[in-house]
Amino acid sequence: MSIDLNKIKLRLNKLQNNTSSKSVMWRPEVGKQVIRIVPYKFNPSNPFFEGLFYYNMGPRTILSPSTFSESDPVIEFANNLKRTGETEDWRAAKRMEPKLRTYVPVIVRDEENEGVRFWGFGKTVYQELLAVIADPDYGDITDPMSGRDITLEYISADEAGKSYPETRLRVKPNQTPLHEDDAKAKSWLEDQQKIEEIWNVPSYDEMNDMLKSWLEGTTDDGDGEGESDSGSSGFKLNQSDDSSSKTSPTDKVYNEPKEKVSTKSVERASAVDQVTKDFDALFSG
Repeated sequence: MSIDLNKIKLRLNKLQNNTSSKSVMWRPEVGKQVIRIVPYKFNPSNPFFEGLFYYNMGPRTILSPSTFSESDPVIEFANNLKRTGETEDWRAAKRMEPKLRTYVPVIVRDEENEGVRFWGFGKTVYQELLAVIADPDYGDITDPMSGRDITLEYISADEAGKSYPETRLRVKPNQTPLHEDDAKAKSWLEDQQKIEEIWNVPSYDEMNDMLKSWLEGTTDDGDGEGESDSGSSGFKLNQSDDSSSKTSPTDKVYNEPKEKVSTKSVERASAVDQVTKDFDALFSG
């Protein structure tokens, strides 16, 4: 039997994408830094990418197929769990659902040689950025010619006196070009990775196998660090995000359960609570 070169090439591309994923992700350091949101090459009308992620289904961050309006057996299972009518089942189901996290392409000032990278954040920062863009006094802060830089201050939990860090944003009043060199600015607009390709989206069958292994306890829960999100920061992604308030493909109605979900499944899902309960607060800034 001859080698299927198409499959070999596909696998090579996936491995290359995984290898480069850390370099295109950016995470703010404690202190102040200046960034510029740039138009997203693959969706010029909207630079924000909203992804639905699993952080506890295995050792790696998993991008749910539901992000792209595709069926996800974990969501089907969670919806069936809700239909049992039991409060604990409903709570366990909510913990199982993928969590919303938003990314945007940015240039980090004084690190321009790194090119365009993606910054990920939670609901509070997302709402603040949308409010700024919607404000006519600011307008399109991503415009390459007349946009605005943003001063981002990242405050550690200890300094903030809280159990989670804070992110403070201040949009600069002056309108400035993305770069004084038009050719350089153009290269940033064109030389971007498609963010959807950073994560390998599992097929329906692969997600189903992950779910079964997770429910049976044969798969290690993720350590919560979300490699693709934060690189080697060691920052735990304690999940309890804001996806419940987002109208998305997760709102589909699936078939009724054929049988009541086992107590073991409920206990397994409930065990995630300690990992999930602080996520919203953790990413609120």
